[in-house]
Amino acid sequence: MKWIRFDRSGVAGFGVLGEGEVIAVHSGDMFADAKPTGETVKLGDVKVLAPTVPTKMVALWNNFHALAAKLGNPVPPEPLYFLKGNNSFAAANETIRKPAAYDGKVIFEGELGVVIGRRAAAVSEADAPGCIFGYTIINDVTAVDILKKDPTFDQWTRAKSFDTFGPFGPVIATGVDPLAASVKVVLNDQERQNYPLGDLVFTPAQLVSRISHDMTLFPGDVIACGTSVGVGTMKPGSTVSVTIDGIGTLTNRYE
Repeated sequence: MKWIRFDRSGVAGFGVLGEGEVIAVHSGDMFADAKPTGETVKLGDVKVLAPTVPTKMVALWNNFHALAAKLGNPVPPEPLYFLKGNNSFAAANETIRKPAAYDGKVIFEGELGVVIGRRAAAVSEADAPGCIFGYTIINDVTAVDILKKDPTFDQWTRAKSFDTFGPFGPVIATGVDPLAASVKVVLNDQERQNYPLGDLVFTPAQLVSRISHDMTLFPGDVIACGTSVGVGTMKPGSTVSVTIDGIGTLTNRYE
């Protein structure tokens, strides 16, 4: 199923997106005992929201063998990650805004997102799949010139947490095997990334387990699995679309 959140006349709702772009509206909690109301609404009649409201987005660095090899980096023995600020979250079709105080390069990074479905604290790798609700799509936007601007301190949080720098969605897909899919990124009608998710260093279950031993993960939290080769610069006026088969396409314009 493909779960989606939406705004209708100023009221947030959620449901399952079906054929013909019709949403079967549900009530309750998406992650716990959601029930269909019997009502339907057309996708074109609502505003799509980010598919969850996370307490945090945990984002991976150096989590693909191909990119590690290209950069000459060793494969890490444990997940390397940072957090993106909640202010950075944005929905599909929302505009990614250029920071007013920054004139350097801004890059796209198409990624798989793992959405947590139940509280996970120090879970085993065997139990981790039971904590995964489904999967979404992320564009981990980065003001790349800030990362190494100060030689004494790598500024991951600042570079990746400007307002609107964390679009994700438009849906959460359940019952899919993301490791059989690829991430494809198209910038202004030109394909820029196309890499297999089977090349992950740490799988979704491994990430949930390892990270949950450091911090508790809550329903709705998102893990951005990292990106591979092909990241590039967005210029104002660009449109970027990230597609993962079985999940969908996340499209945003950069202005």
